[in-house]
Amino acid sequence: MLFAYTTPIAVSVQQESRSIPIVFAAVSDPIGSGLVASLSRPGGNITGLLLYEEGITGKWLAMLKEIAPSLSRAALIANPNRTPFDYFVRSAKSVASSLAIELAPSPVKDAADIQRVIVSFSREANSGLVILPGTAIEHRDLVIALAARLRLPAVYFGRFFVAAGGLMSYGIDYVDQFQRAAGYVDRILRGARPADLPVQAPTKYECAWGRARVRAVAAFGIFDRL
Repeated sequence: MLFAYTTPIAVSVQQESRSIPIVFAAVSDPIGSGLVASLSRPGGNITGLLLYEEGITGKWLAMLKEIAPSLSRAALIANPNRTPFDYFVRSAKSVASSLAIELAPSPVKDAADIQRVIVSFSREANSGLVILPGTAIEHRDLVIALAARLRLPAVYFGRFFVAAGGLMSYGIDYVDQFQRAAGYVDRILRGARPADLPVQAPTKYECAWGRARVRAVAAFGIFDRL
């Protein structure tokens, strides 16, 4: 059997074989990506663990609004070659109006794109960033440095951004994700069929605040209770 990590890899592996059992982890929108027929009944040779349910983008926007109550614009940043970008944008659109936030979907592919998008976006007041899955980890330091220099509140999809100096994150527990994937590998090796194993949603999330928290209290008006 095969194990695939992230959406692009899972799609590529499945294209190579429709018979070898495959378990995936950290995959977004497995239905829209054509990996499974449904979450409850995958129906093919592949199953695994969902990275984020669609509504997660609303949570990130709400956190951004809470940290900066005057915020009225949010850029959604990710590399569409690494994640189903529209999956997250669609979710954001469903809640943006209730938060009085104007969305700016901002696909990026490299460091130059990231710099151009963030610098341009910062020129209008009351703006913030949502760094979506699919934003290359190798550009982590650039994103964090730009957000700090341009005084843009930002929420990240993983705590590794916070560990590097980012403001805040809300995301899955990756250790738990891989442990649960190992359970599916074991069940399939013992005779279970991927078609009969439902795609599992995340069950453990972690919220992290970085060293920038104290500075953000003054800069963005974070509520004292946070």
